[in-house]
Amino acid sequence: MSAIAGTRSMLAAAAAAAMLLSPGLAVAEPAVWTLRDQDSTILLFGSVHLLPDGLDWRPAALDRALEAADDLWFETLTESGEGQMATRALGRLPPGDSLAAKLSPEGRLRLEQVSDAVGLSPAAVDGLRPWLADVTLSVAVLIHDGARAEAGVEAMLSDAAPGAPRRYLETPREQIAFLAEAPEADQLASLEETLRQLDQDPGLYRRLVKAWLAGDQSALDSLGVAPLRTLSPVLYERLIAGRNRRWTEQILQRLAGSGTTVIVVGAGHLTGPDGVPALLRARGVAVEGP
Repeated sequence: MSAIAGTRSMLAAAAAAAMLLSPGLAVAEPAVWTLRDQDSTILLFGSVHLLPDGLDWRPAALDRALEAADDLWFETLTESGEGQMATRALGRLPPGDSLAAKLSPEGRLRLEQVSDAVGLSPAAVDGLRPWLADVTLSVAVLIHDGARAEAGVEAMLSDAAPGAPRRYLETPREQIAFLAEAPEADQLASLEETLRQLDQDPGLYRRLVKAWLAGDQSALDSLGVAPLRTLSPVLYERLIAGRNRRWTEQILQRLAGSGTTVIVVGAGHLTGPDGVPALLRARGVAVEGP
């Protein structure tokens, strides 16, 4: 599993979500977690950022919490000039540098094949830093297969709880920096693994989204997060574990206040021993949910 896909692997899973909606297949609910004290309720929900149209995924508990929400939190403001500027500034290789030259022979061939398959110019992709090529190709494959940001969890919740202020756990610049400032060797390892997956294991997407729909946290962790720890402990710390610890502190601060809060983050951040629910429980917080 690609390390950069630690945040993005849940997005990639959406590519085959429509395949799961065959007749006779029961629609399960993604997991939710709830924290409470005397005057606060916080509901955590794991997001898939791109989905195909028509997928019925919203748990009733999420909708009830949104109706009562005093504030609604997301990872970051996705449509942001700050994020676009950071991507432009940090996402391109220096003039004369070549992404393909940094890849293995198999990686170069796969880079060309995947770029062609989704209608991207191999020459344009060749000018990207590995992290941005990784994200660009992964998202392009999703879109090519029918997934859309407009059908993703954040977009579908953008009009929810209209009276509740929006809050964000990170700035767009911070999110880009987690990827862009990672060591190039780790970025390249992630890109090579993403290209291998796209070539050899397209069924991974179906298995991941099936686990998400069923609320199967063990499968989500083993398929989408645990491989990160082996591929690149550096990226795992940057993209998953370290961010989860910072978010846990922010959630504890919010819990110390009052009111009802809904927090939506990538589903991979809520699974496994370094997931936010596990970290909250380790701090003595009673967390309802898997």
